[in-house]
Amino acid sequence: MTYIGVKFREQGLIYYFDGQGQEIKKGDKVVVTTEEGVGLALVFLTRETPPEGLPEKDIKPVERVAEAEDLQAEEENIRMGREAFAFCKTRIRESGLEMKLVDVEVRFDRSKMIFYFTAPSRVDFRELIKALVNKYRTRIELRQIGVRHEAQILGGIGDCGRGCCCSTFLRRFDPVTIKMAKEQQLFLNPSKISGCCGRLLCCLNFEREFYSDFYKKCPKIGKKYETAAGEVKVLRANIFQDSLVVDAGGGQEKEISLPEWQELVSGQGDSSFLNTQIPTTSAASSSQEKGKADQQPAAVQEKAVEQKEAGASNEQPQAEHLKKRGKRSGARRKGKSPSPSRRNRRKTKQKK
Repeated sequence: MTYIGVKFREQGLIYYFDGQGQEIKKGDKVVVTTEEGVGLALVFLTRETPPEGLPEKDIKPVERVAEAEDLQAEEENIRMGREAFAFCKTRIRESGLEMKLVDVEVRFDRSKMIFYFTAPSRVDFRELIKALVNKYRTRIELRQIGVRHEAQILGGIGDCGRGCCCSTFLRRFDPVTIKMAKEQQLFLNPSKISGCCGRLLCCLNFEREFYSDFYKKCPKIGKKYETAAGEVKVLRANIFQDSLVVDAGGGQEKEISLPEWQELVSGQGDSSFLNTQIPTTSAASSSQEKGKADQQPAAVQEKAVEQKEAGASNEQPQAEHLKKRGKRSGARRKGKSPSPSRRNRRKTKQKK
């Protein structure tokens, strides 16, 4: 016995039917009967055993493989749906309704038409329904959907460069919270953690269990803990290496694994690394210079001492020479003759 999984819409759920021994393969179109009437569906998968959790008595049989007439009727329904979309959009604009039409679905037997739309609040579309019923003479349903379902129907490209998860494989929307982004240490920038629909990324929910399991074993970030080495503060966590970064004292940080942290808290771990201090810049430079001096040969050190003594001996006579020169210049400055301008000023005073 062959069981087939079919989809009525590209973004819809998978429904299972009994193949009834017919030669049906993936990609074929079949006619099936559901609670809402006869429908044309696309075969998405085939299997030999029924799906888990679904009793065999609830699996309905396939009516037949789609024929040329069925495919032609489907094309006409698609054309009718496009015309209905344009007509409804025009009436919405004329009525001034605050709603956005997303898609129109026409049932295979044309017993019902569904208009999917989004709106910020409740909309009074009674006049719109009357216009649609008078136009198409069938059952009309206006179904309000959310922005996530809108993105699922329309599709799009995410920040990762691939198609939106909701339009490719996601069929049910689990709640996504900002706490998931915080646990994954993401920047809380709305443009970075939001999808095409403007809501939080659905993929934040994919690794939720992995992060929650890690943080169950991890101590609280930013909290101080009493250990065998004293009070230690946990600065941050590295989930990919399963480790923690703690304050080792003196402005120094130390990365340790979670098992080492558990041993440190229990008093069995090695806490010697917490006593290390970072040397200051002056102390470090003086120690480096001292180390370099100790590594020089004795002959080089003696030559450096001789050059230093010779420089000191040369500096003394040079200082005495500058001192004498300063005295001579001072004496000359005291007994210097007046400048021509001063001489002229004196003569004019005498004449007066």
